[in-house]
Amino acid sequence: MAQDTPQAEKPVSKTGNVTAPPQVLLETTMGNITLELNPAKAPITVENFLEYVRAGHYAGTIFHRIIPDFMIQGGGYTEKLDQRSTRSPIKCEAGNGLSNDRGTIAMARTGIVDSATSQFFINTVDNPSLNHSGTTPLDFGYAVFGKVIDGMDVVDKIQRVPTTRQGMHHNLPKTPIVILRASIIKK
Repeated sequence: MAQDTPQAEKPVSKTGNVTAPPQVLLETTMGNITLELNPAKAPITVENFLEYVRAGHYAGTIFHRIIPDFMIQGGGYTEKLDQRSTRSPIKCEAGNGLSNDRGTIAMARTGIVDSATSQFFINTVDNPSLNHSGTTPLDFGYAVFGKVIDGMDVVDKIQRVPTTRQGMHHNLPKTPIVILRASIIKK
């Protein structure tokens, strides 16, 4: 049975008007994924992600880490496994009350809490172990900043592709899954 997911709080503009949450379209070689972001709960993370989208950073990057029944990760490497340059890391907003549930998008980070830059992942199942539960790096969690509102079937196809190991990359798709373009959807 499907569970209801909480609605994103509506962002308010500087003039006090309620605005629709931003949406981003990821066009991939396996199909399109539409994301709805939550700037009310994750303002730093959403703005960071949108800056990378506006700069065209994600075009030509791949989903480089795929673990079935866990998540798909992308946004940092090209098909040749060259790492893209990034801006400075951002503050981790994992304690924002959003959970790493199926279909949510969160920022990838290293063992350092405030280390997220451009890489993100989409949860393919509920991952409560990735939620904020404390202040140490191990239990700080991963900042959810939006959810898939269309294209979860594409996410599910991606999570089932055959993977391999190449150098430091474990769970690398044998055939690259490329983000052709990421764009903000105008309403």
